[in-house]
Amino acid sequence: MPQAIRVRPWPDPIIDTIGHDPRSHYAEQFWLPTLGPTALLFMRHVAHRFDGLGDDGSFDLDVPGAAQALGLGPRLGVNSPLLRCFDRLTQFDLAHVDRDGTMSVRRTLPPVNRRHVKRLPPAIQVAHEEWMTRSDGPRQIAERRARHTAYVLAELGTDTAGIECTLLHLGFVPAVCRDAAVWAQARHHAVAQQADAEARHPSSQPAA
Repeated sequence: MPQAIRVRPWPDPIIDTIGHDPRSHYAEQFWLPTLGPTALLFMRHVAHRFDGLGDDGSFDLDVPGAAQALGLGPRLGVNSPLLRCFDRLTQFDLAHVDRDGTMSVRRTLPPVNRRHVKRLPPAIQVAHEEWMTRSDGPRQIAERRARHTAYVLAELGTDTAGIECTLLHLGFVPAVCRDAAVWAQARHHAVAQQADAEARHPSSQPAA
């Protein structure tokens, strides 16, 4: 194993929209018994490194340093725990190594596949079913995130077409982009009008 590996994000518009941060409660409760502690800790380690690096957030991973940071010890041979961790991530389609030796790693974890859920202890299967029942579906999650982003853009002065274009670039589906852009502009104007009305109201004027 090399002493250093180039690591970069592996984007996916769908998984990045409906997925879960490796440091989330969902990951700890449902991915931990599915993926195993070493692989999940590595995903969390990489997520911390990705923070603040932007969309292209590539970095050089010091392999011995990462192994020691994860409590795996210095052994880096073909049977090392870290190499088995990489194989585990590849098996679950959470990472892959490109021809140039760069490792692409997902920023977010998808919902645990149904067939893997069935292999979990019964109590955790019930907890996962309850989680999915009380949580929004993928469409609702996408709409909520798109509206949040769209409203921020509207507050910054971006017009409807610009908001829609930005959301498309971020990977949201066209229907969600259009609805979010229109909603954000309407909400932005409503808030502005309310603020203007409150400023003009006599009760808001300072006493003489």
